[in-house]
Amino acid sequence: MIARMSKYDFVLYAAQSEDFIARLRELGLVDITTTGWEPSEEDRQLLLDIEGCTKAAEFLKAFRADRSHDALRGEPFASGREAYEHYAAAQREATAIRTEIARLEKAADELRPWGAFDAERTAQLAADGVVLRYFSVQRSTFDKMKEEWADSYTLSEISRTDAAVWFVVVTAPGEEVAIDAQEMKTPQMDIREAERRLATERERLSALDAEFARVAASEELLAQYAAELRERLQGVRVEATARHEADGSLVIMEGWAETETSAKVDALLEAYPNVVWLKSDPTPEDDTPVKLKNNRFARIFEMIGDLYARPKYGTLDLTPFFAPFYMLFFGICLNDAGYGLVLLAAGLFMLHKFREPGMMRRAAWFATLCALTTVVFGAICGSFFGLSLNEYFPSIPFFDFQGKFFIISLVIGLVQILFGMALNIWTTTRCFGITHAFGQLGWFIILVSCSLAVALPMAGITIPGFTSGSVAFYVALGIGGVLLLVLNNPRRNPLVNVGAGLWDLYNNITGLLSDVLSYIRLFAIGLSGGVLALVFNTLAEGFVPEGANIVVRLLVMIPILLIGHGINLFMSTISSFVHPMRLTFVEFFKNAGFEMASRSFDPIRKMDKTNE
Repeated sequence: MIARMSKYDFVLYAAQSEDFIARLRELGLVDITTTGWEPSEEDRQLLLDIEGCTKAAEFLKAFRADRSHDALRGEPFASGREAYEHYAAAQREATAIRTEIARLEKAADELRPWGAFDAERTAQLAADGVVLRYFSVQRSTFDKMKEEWADSYTLSEISRTDAAVWFVVVTAPGEEVAIDAQEMKTPQMDIREAERRLATERERLSALDAEFARVAASEELLAQYAAELRERLQGVRVEATARHEADGSLVIMEGWAETETSAKVDALLEAYPNVVWLKSDPTPEDDTPVKLKNNRFARIFEMIGDLYARPKYGTLDLTPFFAPFYMLFFGICLNDAGYGLVLLAAGLFMLHKFREPGMMRRAAWFATLCALTTVVFGAICGSFFGLSLNEYFPSIPFFDFQGKFFIISLVIGLVQILFGMALNIWTTTRCFGITHAFGQLGWFIILVSCSLAVALPMAGITIPGFTSGSVAFYVALGIGGVLLLVLNNPRRNPLVNVGAGLWDLYNNITGLLSDVLSYIRLFAIGLSGGVLALVFNTLAEGFVPEGANIVVRLLVMIPILLIGHGINLFMSTISSFVHPMRLTFVEFFKNAGFEMASRSFDPIRKMDKTNE
C-alpha cells in the first residue's frame, strides 16, 4: 500500500534556513521538494566527491580482502577529507602508472624477438651511414625467400618461432628495400631496458600500497566525510530550489511527511521560532512523493516494481497483487525441480550470509521464494535436470507440460488481465465514483461473460443456465454493451459516447488479443529450457564409449552435464527473471491502470556510512 502523506508549506526568515534544515535533518521525517534543481559547477564537484567517496569505499573493501596487504600498517590521517584527498591523488598516480605499465608491456612484447642489443650503438651506425631495417614474416615465407633476398641485400636472422621469423636488413640511408615482409619500427631500446623500466613502474605502483593502507586505516573518518558531503548536498538542493521573497529576506519551502508521523513534525514546527507553516492534504495536482508500506511478503517484490517505477500517489500499489503471479510465472518458465533446488540452495545460502535487513536480504528471500515455486511446478511436471520422472515413477500422474500447457498459459494470461481490470475498476470507483468506471466495468462484464459461457465449455466445464445460448448470457452482454457504449462518460452526450465506445471497443479487442498472446512466452520458455536440458543429457550419454564401466561413464558424463546444465540454468534463470517482469510491466500494469510517480519519499536526515 501507499503511505498517506501530509503536505507542509514553510515560510521563515532566510537567516534561519540553514538552522531550520539542520533541525529537520535531525528529525529525519520531512521530504523537502527540490524539483527542478540544476547543479552549479560547485555542486557538480560536490557530486563528484560523493561518487569518489563511494568508489573509495568499494576500493578499500577489495584492498582489505587482498591478503597480500595484511602486513601493511598505516598511520590514520587527521580527517576524512585529508584521507579522501590522499586517496584521490594516489588513485590518479596509480592510473597513470598502470597506463605506462601497459604501454611498456606492449613494447616489451614487440622488443622480445630482437633480444638484447645496444640501442646507442645502432643509432651511431645509422649516423655513420649503416642503417638497420627491421622486418618480420611468416616462417615458411622466410625459408622460401631467404636465398633470393640474400642475393640483393645483406640480411641477418635475429630470432624465430614456429610461426614467424624476425630479421634485419643492412642498407644505406634512403635505400629502397623491396621485400615482401612487414617492416617494424626501429627499436628505441632493447628488451633489457624495457624490463628495467617495467620493474621500476611496478615498484612505484607497489609503493602506493602504503598510501592506500593509511587510507584504509582512516576508513571510519572517510565514511564520516562521505556522510557530511551527502548532508551538504541535501542543504544545497533545498537552498537552491527554495523560493526567496521580500527581497530575499524570506524563504518559502514545500515539505512532505507521513501522516502517521506528522505529529512529531507539528511539535517541532510549533516549538521553532519565527516560522509560519500550513498543513494540508495532497491534491491530485501536487507532485506528492511516494512511500510504500507493505507486509513482509510484498516488501520482497518491491525491488521488482522499483525497476519500473513507483505508483503515483492516490492510486493503487500493485506490488501485493503481482507478487504471487510473478512467483508462479518464474516457476513456469524455469520448470525444472532440479534447477529449482540449485536456486533454493543459493537462496538459503544468501539468507544465511545476509542476516541484516536490507536489499541483499530481500534479494535472498526473492530468490528463495522463486526457487520454491520452481521446485513445486517442476515436480508437478515431472522434470528433474531434464530427466522425465514419469519414466522412473510411472504410477504418479505427472502433468504433461508440453502437451497441455499451451492453452493453460493463455488462460493464466486472461485471468491476470481480468484481475488487473478489476483492480482498475476498483481504483477508479474509489477515487472518482462508480459512474467514471462504467466504461471499464462494461468491458469487464463482456469479457467475463464470454469467458464463462464460451471458453469454459471448451474445457468441458459448463455453468448451468449460463451458456452461449442462454438468456442470462445475452442479458450480461447487453448490460456490458450499454455501460461500454452509452454510459462510458456520464458528462458527454450519449451519441458521442456511442462513437467513443465503438472506438474503445475496437482498441480493447485488438489490445486484448496481443496481451493474451504475450503469455505464450510462459509455455515457450519453459519448453525451450526443458528441451535444452534433455539435449545435454543425450549429449553426455552419446559421448560414453560403448561397453564402458561406471567409472568411465562418470568421468565422461559429469563434465558435460556440469557445463551443459550450468549454461542452461544460467540462461533459463535470466529468461525466467526477465519475461515475467515484462508480462507484469506491460500487460498487467496496463490493464490495471498503473500510473507512475515522479518521485519517491526521501526525507532529509542525518547521514551515516549506511545511508548511500
